[in-house]
Amino acid sequence: MEYKEQSHEEILDLLVKALEAEDLEGFREVFLSLHFYDQGQAFMALNQEERDQAYRYLSAKEVADMLDTMEEEHEEALEEYLEEMNDQYAADVLDSMYVDNAVDLMNQLEDPDLVSKYLHLMPVESGRKISQLMNYLDETAGSIMTTEYVAVQATWTLAQAYDYIRQQAKLAETIYYVYVVDSLNRLLGVISLRDLIVNAEDKLIEEIMSPRVITVHVNDDQEEVAQKVQDYDLLALPVVGFDRELQGIITVDDILDVMQEEAESDYSGLAAVDVSESHHHPLSAAKSRLPWLITLLFLGMGTSTLISQYGQLIEEVSVLSAFVTLITGTAGNAGTQSLAVAVRKLTNKDEGDHFFDSVGFELITGLITGLVVGLAVFGIVIVWQGNMILGFTIGIAMMSAIVVANLAGSLIPKLMDRLGFDPAVASGPFISTLSDLTSVFIYFSIAQFFLSALIG
Repeated sequence: MEYKEQSHEEILDLLVKALEAEDLEGFREVFLSLHFYDQGQAFMALNQEERDQAYRYLSAKEVADMLDTMEEEHEEALEEYLEEMNDQYAADVLDSMYVDNAVDLMNQLEDPDLVSKYLHLMPVESGRKISQLMNYLDETAGSIMTTEYVAVQATWTLAQAYDYIRQQAKLAETIYYVYVVDSLNRLLGVISLRDLIVNAEDKLIEEIMSPRVITVHVNDDQEEVAQKVQDYDLLALPVVGFDRELQGIITVDDILDVMQEEAESDYSGLAAVDVSESHHHPLSAAKSRLPWLITLLFLGMGTSTLISQYGQLIEEVSVLSAFVTLITGTAGNAGTQSLAVAVRKLTNKDEGDHFFDSVGFELITGLITGLVVGLAVFGIVIVWQGNMILGFTIGIAMMSAIVVANLAGSLIPKLMDRLGFDPAVASGPFISTLSDLTSVFIYFSIAQFFLSALIG
């Protein structure tokens, strides 16, 4: 029976009814007809009692196929599922998953004794591979690669390669690229699936392979790996060690996960909150957000203190207070725009983005935008207040504040990057609060200069 046309709710209802009726065949027929992603969505909708029953109806390999599609997006749920299974079944599930996904999941487990138990319950070779990958530094090429690839010897004929690839195809994560190695497993070249199909079977691998192979080292940062895959439009990227020995490959699905991680990291920086964390209680959500809010509170108090220093000026020209939020808000928005562009360039490792070029670019951009906004507010104040000196003061202050905010939003993340800190720390709220401080100082300094004319 086909279930493609039925809604998620209808399919879930069929699965639950099959479990309630203890209909093993009915459950398997519906569940295994679904795409792995849809299996995962349905599985997450089951309660624990229903999941416990499903484990008895499904083999470890069938559960592993489902978890492979859920691994990155639902890590917390997968940890819970593993703990629900008996230890041997959980170890079999991990053994049946793609090695890189199993490693990611094992790294999320908080109990080291549980990790050790799973490794001991697996076949020796599987446990060895997973242990080896778990030892690589986090966010490096080694930590996201898989050892499930196909490599052939340079001295083989295509006929020999065909036979070997047929044997290994089910175990490999991808066979679009077949890598060529020597007797010491050092990478010599690569052959595409097309090359294998269009050439005669009696040809040697070394005659048709391409020796120009784009590679990454096991210790390369995952951002650099993602950028290389994007630059060269690759479906998989080989990972080599110090002597060019082939250690594994990184497939494009893992690169997509890396890009999502980095995007979340950048957005978390701009928002000053970890957007990847899913909190199940308002108290835990508040706890994660409070440190930055308290820090920004003290920085904001600096702005309040600065305003209080100009109390005498505000008393004499009270209309100045009406434009404080206008100037600080506009400058903060300009700084956040500049920050977003700067972080984006740093994320993409833009080689054409030189430090002093950026200074000049943001200075000119700030001057243009500041001049236009300053002229606009100059005209508005003249019409509203009928005071050209006041309009000129606020226009000049607005332009100056925007220029400074633009430079701060662009240069602070670059300086942090140069000093070895995460540029995402220069968050949107931080830049906005800093812009408030500088804008208030600029505004009242200029107003102080024109005080006699304003009073007159």
